[in-house]
Amino acid sequence: MRASEQDGTYPRPQLMRRSWADLGGEWEFAFDDDDAGVASGWHLGTTRFADRIVVPFPAESPASGIGDTSFHRVVWYRRVVGPDDVRAAGLGAAAPVLVLHFGAVDYRASVWANGRFLGEHEGGQTPFSFELDGDLLDGAFTLVVRAEDDPADVSQPRGKQDWLEEPHVIWYHRTTGIWQPVWLEAAPPSPERVTRVNWTPDLPGAAVTLQLRLGARPTRPLWLEIEIDHDGTELASLRTRLSEPEHRIVVSLPLQSNGQGYERLLWSPEHPTLLDARLRLVDDEGTVVDDVASYLGLRSVGHHGGRFLLNDRPYLLRSVLEQGYWPESHLAAPSAEALRREAQLIKDLGFNAVRLHEKAEDPRLLFWTDRLGLLVWGEIGSAFEFSPRAIERTVREWTEIVARDAAHPSIVTWVPVNESWGVQHVSHDPAQRHFVQALFHLTKALDPSRLVVSNDGWEHGESDLLTIHDYASSGAALRDTYADAAAIGGLLDGVGPAGRRLAAGSSDASALRGKPVMVTEFGGITYAPGSDLETWGYSVATSAEAFERHLDELVSAVRDSPALAGFCYTQLTDTRQEANGLVDEHRVPKLPVETIRAIVTGDGRE
Repeated sequence: MRASEQDGTYPRPQLMRRSWADLGGEWEFAFDDDDAGVASGWHLGTTRFADRIVVPFPAESPASGIGDTSFHRVVWYRRVVGPDDVRAAGLGAAAPVLVLHFGAVDYRASVWANGRFLGEHEGGQTPFSFELDGDLLDGAFTLVVRAEDDPADVSQPRGKQDWLEEPHVIWYHRTTGIWQPVWLEAAPPSPERVTRVNWTPDLPGAAVTLQLRLGARPTRPLWLEIEIDHDGTELASLRTRLSEPEHRIVVSLPLQSNGQGYERLLWSPEHPTLLDARLRLVDDEGTVVDDVASYLGLRSVGHHGGRFLLNDRPYLLRSVLEQGYWPESHLAAPSAEALRREAQLIKDLGFNAVRLHEKAEDPRLLFWTDRLGLLVWGEIGSAFEFSPRAIERTVREWTEIVARDAAHPSIVTWVPVNESWGVQHVSHDPAQRHFVQALFHLTKALDPSRLVVSNDGWEHGESDLLTIHDYASSGAALRDTYADAAAIGGLLDGVGPAGRRLAAGSSDASALRGKPVMVTEFGGITYAPGSDLETWGYSVATSAEAFERHLDELVSAVRDSPALAGFCYTQLTDTRQEANGLVDEHRVPKLPVETIRAIVTGDGRE
């Protein structure tokens, strides 16, 4: 069981157990527009629902079998979990507890099994789980889920999900209910079960820090045995006593004494080297009570002299904006294989990085960015109002997102705020400015190993990077704006390309000088021959030849700038009416792949 060599279907790729049961597929389904389900006893599991839905696809999507995009605030799911599911989950003497996992349910979920309330979870982008015991282990039980997602509640972190019934401008259909995998696995009782693994490399030192969480405080003496290897060669092993539910353990990686093994083990897009880890919980008698597989990557991230640093070397980011939206399944990926193809497509087009935009992406995509080699900017779907409720929801959900994804070596930057969404008056409202700064510092406290962008696009507070959104329609304008550090410095003293200040305040402008500068949104060329949608973009090309010329003009302008540390092109795919992708909504490139690759990398272009 080597986590780095998995097939990409396991929903939690850095904490794997041998046995699990995928509960995706057909479930019973019902809309509850009058919110009468609880009063009618639907949660008891005895009421059959007439409709059928394919989980984990949201009800708005065609892949779900429902395809209803109108407003529905409350929906219900029902599924009988049978003996075959329980056996596949691995229930037995060594794993006597069933754990029910949800990858994500938008927005608030309540769950029952055989009428017994298991609990609830709020936050549409983060995972949660429940233990099942007693008669639920006898071989069959009825699972019921109620999901509530108010389409008009803009205090919910929601990203690009529209609050209007029909998609407009850059927003699109909502995602209601279950939209990431649901699965069942057998495990030890919570005091003897690993529930979270986070790896933080210490470079240039030869060590890695493991932050381990158990389900509860151990009730008897336990030992943790760690083995880390690469291609079957052991790099480190350690045995330590566990007495608390959370532990921070430094594992030394004694590479070759002359240092020759150091570089070959570093993770990068060009050499995405992954190390496998095996974690066992063992009692005093030597019996293994939990056994999980994980993986990690050794790499460092930083900045110096206006450059982004990867493994302590300047590295130019060639990134693309990824909405993570499919016409047949919306925010849910159509399959695990589709996520692999997405990561491979990005690499094939010449990019070495991807900005996951306004969405906490399925962890199975992050497995492929780790394995194939793509730098990732992690982001949250924004709320659209500034209020105590929106603050509370955003902070809670963002904290869970960072905790879920922090072990992935491909993630190098966090983006808690985009274009002042939800904080539209950050330059003038002290409360909003404090919130943006609080999110920056919260993120640095949760994960000091990565860079953090305070407010991507404009109106930055304290930030590790100065990121700018600039949809200038000509390459000449971009070349002039980013010709050198002096030209960019002039932007900080005035108004930026989108008519917004680049710094939220004068003290922020001073602090941003000398930080790496990246144009993290630009391009947006609409080229959509034959589309039956009312297309939208920042500029328009009417032929393939015109699209290639315009794309080359814009990309080369930022790619060749000596003052920029990287760029992010908008965008990878067409997304409904926002038809400004390099590929269409079905992932068909609009130009030959080799042409786009040459433009992005500059290789072979005059």
